[in-house]
Amino acid sequence: MSQDVQEVQDTQGMNYLVSLPRRVVVIYLPLLIFLIVLLFPFYWMVVTSLKSDAELISVSGNPFWLIDPTLMHFKKLLFDTDYPAWMWNTVVVSVVATLFSLASSVLAAYAIERLRFSGSRQVGLGIFLAYLVPPSILFIPLAYIVFKLGLYDTRWALILTYPTFLIPFCTWLLMGYFRSIPFELEECALIDGATRLQILTKIVLPLAVPGLISAGIFAFTLSWNEFIYALTFISSSENKTVPVGVVTELVEGDVYHWGALMAGALLGSVPVAVMYSFFVEHYVAGMTGAVKE
Repeated sequence: MSQDVQEVQDTQGMNYLVSLPRRVVVIYLPLLIFLIVLLFPFYWMVVTSLKSDAELISVSGNPFWLIDPTLMHFKKLLFDTDYPAWMWNTVVVSVVATLFSLASSVLAAYAIERLRFSGSRQVGLGIFLAYLVPPSILFIPLAYIVFKLGLYDTRWALILTYPTFLIPFCTWLLMGYFRSIPFELEECALIDGATRLQILTKIVLPLAVPGLISAGIFAFTLSWNEFIYALTFISSSENKTVPVGVVTELVEGDVYHWGALMAGALLGSVPVAVMYSFFVEHYVAGMTGAVKE
């Protein structure tokens, strides 16, 4: 009797969204609100970057629409500032720091999850707690080290300091993914005479590609948007990254060049958005765990 009642309830639940008004209220309307809230900042950046200075300061007209679009702000950004150099610096620092952090995180996460040693769980917890330390506290001792090594105002200052917050996060993320890979696969390889390095490179890493992509996207995004270290360790304009260069070079006292600021923010967000769009399926699989026993 209870099974029949359950089947009736399941059928009623499936038929709940058959009518159009219910679908509109339950599905389409929340999705529409979510899209508006999510995409409005990008729309505002596009509109502001295409407005002329006169239109930006005008109190008449519709602020959410364009009357006389112009590319003068993009021209100023690309040709009157060091924005191309900022973009190149951001790409180099983000890519190198991400690759170095992923390589270190793979070894650390695999050792913690697969190698049996006393205190492995505590080590994993300690690595995750290290990620929770605010960068505003760490940049003071890191600044001392950077000065002592003679790396101040160079890209290496950022490449070597970014892993301090990238490695703990990537290690914690990969630990969870390695945990979802069946240990029996590695036991079979050990019986066949494979070494730990061969198991890692030929079995674990091919299965963990979604997790690696997920960790890589997170690390790249964190490096791309980092502000405190880049502001502290870089002083010359040609060595700045996009987040720091746009804010420091396009704000002159109390004068905000809003058109160029929005153009710089828009162009700076494009690479990350493109990377997310290409790897979104792997990213979701990495967050949920794609390998099941």
